[in-house]
Amino acid sequence: MIRLALAEDHTIVRWALREALSKADDIEVVGEAGSAAETLAMVQKVKPDVLLLDITLPDRSGFDVLQEMRQVETAPLVVVLTWHTEPSYAARAIAAGAHGYVNKAVEPAQLLEAIRQVSRGEQVIPPGVEQLLASGDGHPASALTAREQQVMEMLARGMTNREIAEQLDISIKTVDTHRGHVLKKLGIRNNSELTRFAVKHGYVSL
Repeated sequence: MIRLALAEDHTIVRWALREALSKADDIEVVGEAGSAAETLAMVQKVKPDVLLLDITLPDRSGFDVLQEMRQVETAPLVVVLTWHTEPSYAARAIAAGAHGYVNKAVEPAQLLEAIRQVSRGEQVIPPGVEQLLASGDGHPASALTAREQQVMEMLARGMTNREIAEQLDISIKTVDTHRGHVLKKLGIRNNSELTRFAVKHGYVSL
């Protein structure tokens, strides 16, 4: 029996997934979450075998969840379920620790098979992603430090330097320094270019 947990912010989608996947004889849905914080707490509590994870969550991204779960000894295998079809999204998810990447447009039978494959230790990767991973392009902002990437994502979501400083508990001057490093390392000139970069490569979604 595969102990499956669901991380999806839309209640109706979560309900539909639970209803569809629970019908399988070899799957038991053992937990649900609607945010990144709930997901991390749930994973620690119910210890599922496989986590079905949406990239777009209301508080933080699924990428953040993947990074944090690397510190969890009993972390589940992860299948990312998303509308994002760009290979760079999938490559980044796999590089961050996901074992499968499935588009929400697939048939239920395909999703079930992906969950089963991942539970057996196999990877489920869309076409074109392996080449990206091999070339190192799966993480376009790999030159950035973790804090610089955090600042980049916040700027791309439209937050001001003051708002970022308050949320990260750092000075506005420090935020501006991080912003300068981000622009220089990525070879971009302003916040609008930064936003386009972040959206294109899956760091934020519009």
